[in-house]
Amino acid sequence: MNKLLSCRYNMDTNRVEARFEDGTTLAIDCIAMEDKYGSTPAQRAELDWLLYNKPLEYTQLVLRGGMEQYLSLGCDHSRLED
Repeated sequence: MNKLLSCRYNMDTNRVEARFEDGTTLAIDCIAMEDKYGSTPAQRAELDWLLYNKPLEYTQLVLRGGMEQYLSLGCDHSRLED
């Protein structure tokens, strides 16, 4: 996979738009992610917090398949900074 250069959340489309070093762009449907992984109100709130505050980490979790594991650990925002 190419290096991820930037991510930004687009409120109008409710998607995270990621750009890679080879010029490829990817749009992640955040509603689909919430439907797939956010089975409780706390998990949905955590996904929203991550989306608004750390869209790069949100994108990395989606691309690496780590969203389910992240949510299973509970809501601890400092965990991403370790």
